[in-house]
Amino acid sequence: MPRIPYYEVETATGKHAELLGKLKPMLNIYRMLANSEQGAKGFLRMGNALLYRCELDPVLRELAIIRVGRLSRAAYEVFQHERIGRDVGVAEEKIAALRDATIEAPVFTDNEKAVLRYTDDVVRNVKASDKTLKAVQAIMTPGALVELTLTIGYYMMVSRFLETMGVEGEDGQAEWLKTAKI
Repeated sequence: MPRIPYYEVETATGKHAELLGKLKPMLNIYRMLANSEQGAKGFLRMGNALLYRCELDPVLRELAIIRVGRLSRAAYEVFQHERIGRDVGVAEEKIAALRDATIEAPVFTDNEKAVLRYTDDVVRNVKASDKTLKAVQAIMTPGALVELTLTIGYYMMVSRFLETMGVEGEDGQAEWLKTAKI
């Protein structure tokens, strides 16, 4: 249940209405974000950059995002990014392994395990250890590593926003929750 009201999107005017009109479908997260015109604008710009304009491998990105969502116990985030992960090629066995919280599962490649360990380290400890940092440095460019770190931080923020504001799930999420282990 939302802890503050969703913005009434149909009342938006000017540039705010223009921005909101581009969001298809109008997800609950967008309706909540719309309460702050500038906040929504910056949030969406950063999210779009991380999802669509980075060199970071999309499969590694989605594994990290799903892991952040799970560690944050943010069902909305995990639900959305399991779907996005499938769309970019994350195998169902890997999604299942993340549901079981087994980042060391044999289904993951060594590179994927390095990214998942790094994700855990950043989420849990703020500063990654030298060991986990060196492992991801060995498999990606400095640019991709920066993008991975920004992605982890951004989706920590997203998860905290969703949970704190009480953003409700989208169609299909209630059914998904029955098996999601969150």
